[in-house]
Amino acid sequence: MSWIKQHMLLFIGIIIVIVGVVWYGISDTSDVPLLSSDEPIPGTLAETNADQEIVGSLLALRSVNLTGTIFTDPAFVALKDFGTMLVPEAVGRPNPFAPLSGTSGNTTKPPAERTR
Repeated sequence: MSWIKQHMLLFIGIIIVIVGVVWYGISDTSDVPLLSSDEPIPGTLAETNADQEIVGSLLALRSVNLTGTIFTDPAFVALKDFGTMLVPEAVGRPNPFAPLSGTSGNTTKPPAERTR
């Protein structure tokens, strides 16, 4: 405490430097506009290009013709099923944490009563 009294000016200077460094680290110095959006403005070139891409994709999907010929292809017929059969198992007790019927809660003897 006496060091602070003797060097009060140095102590205040150190505090000002620390506050300045923290202030500089917290402050944002980038020139990003406050309101920005990546969405195209209606009626601009970017919006019309996106619309044209969507229309082109929809037209390409409309021209797809789905017939059943894939199922008769030799490559499809040669495929093998490597799945495993799920065997139904017996269902357990409704409450697995409930004590078993016919037994009392604590069947073990306390350590002092055990035989050696």
